[in-house]
Amino acid sequence: MNLPGKIAIMGGGSWATALAKILLSTQDGLHWYMRRPEQINDFQRLGHNPSYLTGIRFDTGRIRFYTDINRAVDESDTLVFATPSPFLKQHLGKVDTPLHDKFIVSAIKGIVPDENMLISDYFAEYYNVPLSHIAVIGGPCHAEEIALERLSYITLGCVDVEKVKPIAAVFGNPYLKNTVSPDVTGIEYASVLKNVYSIVAGICHGMKYGDNFQAVFLSNAIQEMRRFVKAVGKVPQDITDSVYLGDLLVTAYSRFSRNRIFGTMIGKGYSVKIAQLEMEMIAEGYYGAKCIREINERHRVSMPILDALYEILYERKSPTPIIQQLTQTFK
Repeated sequence: MNLPGKIAIMGGGSWATALAKILLSTQDGLHWYMRRPEQINDFQRLGHNPSYLTGIRFDTGRIRFYTDINRAVDESDTLVFATPSPFLKQHLGKVDTPLHDKFIVSAIKGIVPDENMLISDYFAEYYNVPLSHIAVIGGPCHAEEIALERLSYITLGCVDVEKVKPIAAVFGNPYLKNTVSPDVTGIEYASVLKNVYSIVAGICHGMKYGDNFQAVFLSNAIQEMRRFVKAVGKVPQDITDSVYLGDLLVTAYSRFSRNRIFGTMIGKGYSVKIAQLEMEMIAEGYYGAKCIREINERHRVSMPILDALYEILYERKSPTPIIQQLTQTFK
């Protein structure tokens, strides 16, 4: 396999658009799969994604668009998946082209619902992709700041760090730095948990808890993340690395964080259903809370923050007494 070969972006949202901008800064051309033909038509007419990060201008002559996912897969070597995790099975359900000889890059910060599987494990088990041919992207890195070319950092996790280095090279430019890591499992679980904790940070913000409390909350959140990642991880990791702690901090504090926005609405009194309807994009932490809760039934790690959010989101309990009770466990 001559990596990266022809690269395809799989998805049409904000993160997919930011990744396309990065790749076109290092590559001559790009394949790009989007589900809706009208989105592609508008993209080609306007010169930018009509729905997400509309300020990024593209030379569409360097992009080959696809609405047929099998053609996109067949004509590409490296597939960069950037779809919301709840929709991954739906997209892959249309794929009948073999994936085992492709290199998969997952930019999905979630778990496959119902299966309760990490994205890397899902590709390995159901599509026979060797784990050495799968990489995952971890933050801290908001799509909106990539659009503004603000200095950002990512980590690419792969069990074969030598194989992922040529992939990492195409994700590096003057405003995006990267590193590689063998900790695929830890990076993926941390990416899910930071969304979970960011919803709670938003709830607390909506309830008018201040900066002092948020600092204490995040100190406890990173300890909870460390306990869980240590229990499920396959290689040692330093939880203070930017791919863990940094991603948590930016998602919990940033005005661009959809999970924080979602949580803030709930903290202000919106019902979960109304908050979801008001959101223009998916808050991955909503699905992640349920998946991690079910996964943790096997591991039995102490996760009071996760448990509190589950009660608010899925048992429809009032945030006020749940958060007040949670605060009593912090130190």
